[in-house]
Amino acid sequence: MLKRLIPSVLALAVASPAMAVVLGGEIVDQRGNGKFVLLDTSTPFSVGADNFNTDNLYAFDEDQNIVLTEPIRVDFGGDNGIIRQGETIASHYVFFDSFAGVHYGYVDFDAPVLGIAAFQDTMAATDFLANNDVNYISTELRGLEPGDRVWVDSQNPNRLWVFWAGSSPGDYIRVFTEKSLGAMM
Repeated sequence: MLKRLIPSVLALAVASPAMAVVLGGEIVDQRGNGKFVLLDTSTPFSVGADNFNTDNLYAFDEDQNIVLTEPIRVDFGGDNGIIRQGETIASHYVFFDSFAGVHYGYVDFDAPVLGIAAFQDTMAATDFLANNDVNYISTELRGLEPGDRVWVDSQNPNRLWVFWAGSSPGDYIRVFTEKSLGAMM
């Protein structure tokens, strides 16, 4: 029985598509009623321009395991703010679209965080890494607002922490991780 079960389980594991590389997250303290929400990009949606208006912490995966043909600039991390050409990275979008909420929370990834695009110019320069059916609206208003913070956990390089307050249009960042072991090739 076990001899037949093991090949069946292995065949299923190989045939199944890999799951998202944002593993999860949590809001640990907040002013509001939010929760962590992992969005599925297989169903198109729009992000930006206050179209969510909730106290939730959202994340979704963008393009995965891209070999950079040119270096990219990041606002936090990298090697002096640069992720090198030739590096294989995965891209993820994390945001908070609330009118008045405040939260402190984290998002976990399946690979270490390399850098974060947190301001409009670096986000616009890395839009080519989205490669999904998400409609990004009001892109000129993306980034962090004054007083908001994001950082990589010093004990767990796969965890990104956020502390931000929601207002119009919200807070939006792009997170770059090392090559994802969980993404489809």
